[in-house]
Amino acid sequence: MGLRIGTSGWRYPPWRGTFYPRGLAQRRELEYLSRRMNTAEINGSFYSLQRPERYRAWCAETPDDFVFAVKGGRFITHMKRLSDVKVPLANFFASGVLALGPKLGPILWQLPPALAFDAARFADFFALLPRSTREAAELAKEHDDKLKAEAHTDPGGDRPLRHAVEVRHPSFRCAEYVNLLRDNGIASVVADSAGTWITLEEVTADFLYVRLHGDEVLYASGYSERSLRRWATRIRAWQGNRRDAYVYFDNDAEAHAPADAIALARIMAAG
Repeated sequence: MGLRIGTSGWRYPPWRGTFYPRGLAQRRELEYLSRRMNTAEINGSFYSLQRPERYRAWCAETPDDFVFAVKGGRFITHMKRLSDVKVPLANFFASGVLALGPKLGPILWQLPPALAFDAARFADFFALLPRSTREAAELAKEHDDKLKAEAHTDPGGDRPLRHAVEVRHPSFRCAEYVNLLRDNGIASVVADSAGTWITLEEVTADFLYVRLHGDEVLYASGYSERSLRRWATRIRAWQGNRRDAYVYFDNDAEAHAPADAIALARIMAAG
C-alpha cells in the first residue's frame, strides 16, 4: 500500500517567492517541488498534446521514486465527449506519455460539468482504455497526422496502467455508473470542489484518487489543519490495508496547494 500526495501542476506565478524561493529559475521548479513531495499531476497534457522530449525531461528532473499522474486530453473529454475517440486516444498515448517509464502513474479523465451519464458511451470508452503500458504502446501505433512530433510507441516494459475518472454532472449519482467503474477496475475520483460540483465517495478500484480543489472557495481557499485532519481520516478509511492512494491539491491560488500537500503528508505520516 502506498500513499502519494502532491499538487495538480507545478508552474504557477503566485508560487514564485512564496513556495518557490525568490530567484529560483523557472526551469528548476519541478526539480524543487519533487524534493518536497512524491507526486504531481501533469495538466499541460489536458490542454494539448505534449512531446516525448518534454516527458523525458520531466522524468529526468525528478527523483527515482517520484510518480506522475497524467491528465487526459480535453479533446477527448470535452470536445469529443468520449465518443469516437480511438484515434485521439492513440495520439494521446503516442505523444510521449510512455516516456515516463516507471514514473507513470494513473491517467486522469476529467469530464465537463455538462456531460451526463450515458451507460453505453462510458462502456465503449472504458473498453478502449489500455490496461497496460504494452497495450498503450500498441494503441499508440494507430495515431494519425495530428501528432506533430515524433510518436513514442515504446512501452518501456509491460506494467499495469491505471485510470481514474472525475465527473461533475449529478446524473452520475447512480448505482449503474458505480458498478460500471467497478467492473472495469477504474477509480471514481473523490473530488472536493467547495460545493460547486458533486462529490462521489464510492471506492471502485484497487487504488484511491482524490482531488482537493478548495475547502471553501473553488481553486482559491486553503485547507485548515482541522479540515486536513478530517481528510486524513477519510483517506485512511478508504485505503483500508491494501489500496494505494493518490491525493492532489488543485487550490493553486496564493500557493495554497503545495503548502496543503506538505501539511497533509505530515499529518498522514504521524498516523
